[in-house]
Amino acid sequence: MTNFFKRWVVFVGLLVVWQVVTVYTDDPFFPPPSDIGEAAYKLWLSGPPDKLFLTDVVYDDVLDSLTRLLGGWAIAAVVGISIGIALGRSRTALEYTGPVLTFMRSIPPPALVPVFMLLFKIGSFMQLATIVFGILWPILLNTIDGARTVDATKVETSKVFRVPRVQWVLGVVLPSAAPKIFAGLRVSLSLSLVLMVVSELVGTDNGIGAQLLLAQREFDYANMWAGIVLLGVIGYVLNSLLLVAERRVLGWQPKQEHSKPAQLATV
Repeated sequence: MTNFFKRWVVFVGLLVVWQVVTVYTDDPFFPPPSDIGEAAYKLWLSGPPDKLFLTDVVYDDVLDSLTRLLGGWAIAAVVGISIGIALGRSRTALEYTGPVLTFMRSIPPPALVPVFMLLFKIGSFMQLATIVFGILWPILLNTIDGARTVDATKVETSKVFRVPRVQWVLGVVLPSAAPKIFAGLRVSLSLSLVLMVVSELVGTDNGIGAQLLLAQREFDYANMWAGIVLLGVIGYVLNSLLLVAERRVLGWQPKQEHSKPAQLATV
C-alpha cells in the first residue's frame, strides 16, 4: 500500500467518523460533511453551463480572494527577496537595520488593520497592505540568512574572475540562497491565506472572509463550514503547487538541503 493511498484512506476514515459523530450528536453548530458538501455544491457549483457551472459567488468572491492572496504574496516575494539579498551581503547594512527588522516583525499584522484602513481606506489596497506586511518577514529573514551563507570559495572565485555584479547576484547568491528563500515562501504562503481572511472580515463586502462572516451572522453554519473547508483546499493546493515548483527549481541541490521544514531565520 503506497503512502498516497494510505493518506487518502485516513482522510476518508476521518470523514466517516465526522459524519457518524455529527449525525449522532445533531449539533446545529457542527453539521455533518454531507450537509457541508451539499451547501458547497449549491454555493459554488450550481451555476449555468455558460459559466462552467460556477456560481456568481465563485467569480465575485473566491476569485477576488485568490487575486488578493496571490497578489500580496507576489509583492512580498519581490520586495523580501530583493531587500534580503542586499542586506544579506552587506554586514554594515544588516547591523543598522537588524533592530528595526526585529521590532517590525514583532508587530501582529491584524493590529495594523485600523492603521491601513486610515491610510488606504477600505478596499483592495488596505487588504494588500495587510497581507504584504504580515508575510514579508519570513521571506526577508530567510533570504538574508541564505545570502549570508554563500560558500566562501564561490565568493573568492567570483572576485578573482571579476564577475559582474548582476551576474554575481543572479548566478551565485540567488542559487545559494534559494533553499532558504523557498522555505520563507512556503511559510509566507500559509500566512497569506490567514491574513487574506482577516483583511476580508473587516475591510470588504466580498471575498471568502466576508462570506464566512455573512454566513455566521445568518446562522447558516453549513455555508460557514463550506467556506472553512474551501480555505483548507486552497491552502493545500497552493502549497502542493509551490512544492512542485521548489523541486524543479532546486533539483540540482542535494535532497536534504531543500526538504527540511521551513523555519524562520533570525537577524
